[in-house]
Amino acid sequence: MPKKLPFSISPIFTTTQRTNSKCRTTPFTTLIQNPKSSSTSTTSLNFTFLNHLKNQRIDSARAVFNKIPSPHVSLYTKMLLAYAHNNNLSEAINIFHQIPSNTKDTISWNSMIKASIICGDFVTAVKLFDEMPHRNSISWTTIIHGFLSVGRVVEAERFFHAMPYADKDVATWNAMVNGYCNNGRVDDALRLFRQMPSRDVISWTSIIAGLDRNGKSYQALIFLQNMVGFTGVEISSTTLVCGLSAAAKISDFYAGIQIHCCMFKFGYCCGFDAFVSASLVTFYACCKRMDDACRVFGETVCKNVVVWTALLTGYGLNDKHMEALEVFGEMMRFNVVPNESSFTSALNSCVGLEDLEKGRVIHAAGIKMGLENGVYVGNSLVVMYSKCGFIGDALCVFRGIGEKNVVSWNSVIVGCAQHGCGVWALTLFKQMLMEGVESDEITLTGLLSACSRSGMLQKARCFFEYFGQKISLKLTIEHYVCMVDVLGRCGEVEEAEALAMSMPVEANSMVWLVLLSACRVHSNLAVAERAAKRIFEMEPGCSAAYVLLSNLYASSRRWSEVARIRRKMKHNGVVKQPGSSWINLKGLRHEFRSADRSHPLTEKIYEKLEWLGVKLNELGYVPDQKFALHDVEIEQTEEMLSYHSERLAIAFGLLSTSEGSTLTVMKNLRVCGDCHNAIKLVAKIVDREIVVRDSSRFHHFKNGICSCGDYW
Repeated sequence: MPKKLPFSISPIFTTTQRTNSKCRTTPFTTLIQNPKSSSTSTTSLNFTFLNHLKNQRIDSARAVFNKIPSPHVSLYTKMLLAYAHNNNLSEAINIFHQIPSNTKDTISWNSMIKASIICGDFVTAVKLFDEMPHRNSISWTTIIHGFLSVGRVVEAERFFHAMPYADKDVATWNAMVNGYCNNGRVDDALRLFRQMPSRDVISWTSIIAGLDRNGKSYQALIFLQNMVGFTGVEISSTTLVCGLSAAAKISDFYAGIQIHCCMFKFGYCCGFDAFVSASLVTFYACCKRMDDACRVFGETVCKNVVVWTALLTGYGLNDKHMEALEVFGEMMRFNVVPNESSFTSALNSCVGLEDLEKGRVIHAAGIKMGLENGVYVGNSLVVMYSKCGFIGDALCVFRGIGEKNVVSWNSVIVGCAQHGCGVWALTLFKQMLMEGVESDEITLTGLLSACSRSGMLQKARCFFEYFGQKISLKLTIEHYVCMVDVLGRCGEVEEAEALAMSMPVEANSMVWLVLLSACRVHSNLAVAERAAKRIFEMEPGCSAAYVLLSNLYASSRRWSEVARIRRKMKHNGVVKQPGSSWINLKGLRHEFRSADRSHPLTEKIYEKLEWLGVKLNELGYVPDQKFALHDVEIEQTEEMLSYHSERLAIAFGLLSTSEGSTLTVMKNLRVCGDCHNAIKLVAKIVDREIVVRDSSRFHHFKNGICSCGDYW
């Protein structure tokens, strides 16, 4: 016997009604004429309308909206807000005016004010606010938050002070505190926070996060400690994550451990909360605890792109760039779609490895995902290409960035400066001004560096004065270093010394070091000795100062002074940084030092150098003896110059790369003048472009000339 069903089945096209125990059947056509059926139809229209809005089909939603008889005021507000989010304020206003006056409530007014703010029309927002028949705390908070969101703090303050005290709820106070923090006015945020009549978890989280964002991470941790110990306010996972961010920024390992324990105590299990897990991974990475970061990552059940990116970035922060790129590859294999932050971190690791090949592979992946024109990925690509020696590719990427920010402009200007393209840097700066992008201290550093590497002394003076006086940018030590470098490179050594002496703050060792370097180039021994004395007073162990002064004495053939400097270095335990050059091929770094014979291809490398030596002699090359910094015979001098590290790296590169391709060599010290002359001719002999990046800049050698114009 069949089981009785737990529900009854009624006919589809008839409905049965009971009256006085008698049944009668009502036809379906009669039913749809019943007024109750119209409510069913309205419900269906409402559902369809909301579904279109959810899927951002604005035109379809409006078409359905027009069919709804007497829409509820809530539907009007949803429609006008949808238009606002679509940046169509005129239609939003049109919808607002269609709301019947007897149903137009405070919520609809507040929604229209919010719509005006979303579209950036604050004049309309204020006008509507003034016309409101009744205001509540949400009305005030909406207009205050709107002004704060675009940095118009003064207007927000005016509304906040005009707001009736009785209407100021905790949300309004929180909006002001958070707005002050977001606009860098952290002292005002602290003052207001202390004045609050009551505080909730959002109040505490806002001030903790605000202090951390504004460089007061230690103070943020104190506020977190006070919140946990004394307030009785329930702590959210967001609050603890903000505290963890503060601990990470100042590498306070013990504070971070305590916060980690609090997460367990309050039940925020990192294994199932990707947000918490990512914060912990970042914290441990910032504290140089990558094993702990990996442990947290391994214990995380829900590994989303944020958690993966935290691990990827953490490896990069710890200079473990190969591991970082392996993580990026694992993300792709596990079908975790990288976001802009993932690509940025991966490209930064390519820069750390100086690995152009991997950078190009990641660039290709970014193109497939449509991210190459995004500002963050685009900026990272500009830096990657410029630092790997391909400024032309960097410029191409820069031109493709959709909405460039100040970082975009600074990245390409600094890149041009590094490659000695001073005119390009100045042209880009002119375009930056025309586009209305506000420059900053990094812009000035890039411009002064460009002038320094291109010998544009007068331009540098103009920029230094313009930024320091006309737009009142606070000049930093780095700016003075750049200006002293410009003056020194251009031969104005005495003026450079005078600038170093007259700085508003005491010149550090870097200022005197660039002056000493200029003295080495222009053989100004008197100023060099004074600059070296200053350096030794500040940094007795500065090997670069000893080497520069020793080389200056050696080029003047003052061998007794060279010997004295070397004895002093030995007495003070100062060790000269060894010169080395390297080349990256197929993910491997091949490094060389002068007269190095440790490489597996040593015999072929030296054979190549001997062949190049013959070709150089045929072109009339003669070794420049002033760059031989030892008191030895001429034959030994020529042999020492011939086997400098950059020449060994170039010979290896010529053996290991295809003909006609560009060869890129990196060097940790400044390339010597004799090698510079020789490499120009080598590039002509092999008919290839050879790029050498030394401690000063990039040199592009081609057809017997260098991009620096022999000025570096």
